[in-house]
Amino acid sequence: MTVPVPADLDLQRLLSMAEGVLDSVQDVFIDGLGAPSAVSKIGDDFATHVDLSLERRIGAELQELTGIEVHGEEFGGPPSEAGTVWILDPIDGTYNYSVGLPMAAMLLSLAIEGEPVIGVTRLPILNQSYAAVVGESFTVNGEPGTPLVDSALSSAVIGCGSYNARGGGRYSGAARAELYRMLSYRARRMRMTGSTGADLAYVAAGIFGGAVSFSRHAWDNAAGVALIRAAGGIATDVHGHPWRVGSRSMVAGDKRLHEELLTVVAQSGVPDRRTNESKVEQ
Repeated sequence: MTVPVPADLDLQRLLSMAEGVLDSVQDVFIDGLGAPSAVSKIGDDFATHVDLSLERRIGAELQELTGIEVHGEEFGGPPSEAGTVWILDPIDGTYNYSVGLPMAAMLLSLAIEGEPVIGVTRLPILNQSYAAVVGESFTVNGEPGTPLVDSALSSAVIGCGSYNARGGGRYSGAARAELYRMLSYRARRMRMTGSTGADLAYVAAGIFGGAVSFSRHAWDNAAGVALIRAAGGIATDVHGHPWRVGSRSMVAGDKRLHEELLTVVAQSGVPDRRTNESKVEQ
């Protein structure tokens, strides 16, 4: 996907500013590993005090440096599907983080009219960093990343989102379980990291062949979408519509593997065809 970039936006300069802000808080992220729940959210979701303090600090610094408003997971912000806006998840994989697992990430993207054009994913405890400007650059730990090449589902590791098999909703736990069952004998390996951001960064880097996510939240997906597209991959919803802010699911991979993944998704019965997922959720 391409989106017209306003003439007054220097995306590489904005990426450099964003990385500088994240650099400045990495020690805070690392030192807070194991922080307990501080704020209860919907269901069994929660935020730690580190989530809250990081979002305040990153958001304030980004807006001061760039003049662009920030939409964050914890405190919201301007609409993320229109205009130019930073989209921030200060800790992706909060449950992992709270119990001391290192698979947790900081996710930051810049979206223009709902299309992610910059993506930064940091896994500070693992000392891993992924950054991209769609159509311009993709780096892994500061070095140029390798463009994705076509691969077969049968040879790939697939990242899967967390789920409860008894859960309901648009994509029921039973439907997800059936999809993962089918993928388990089509893919080489399945992995559930507990961090959507990590899954998508690993797809961009060629570590995972593909990933499936049922998160409808832009802060979970937008950074990874930018990374994957910058690396030459494809990111859509379960119907094959290009992912954008407001999409309610994610299927990602290189061109060949993405097509194979979509085929298995369709066969599993997961897609809810009552709605067109390419529409922005109201």
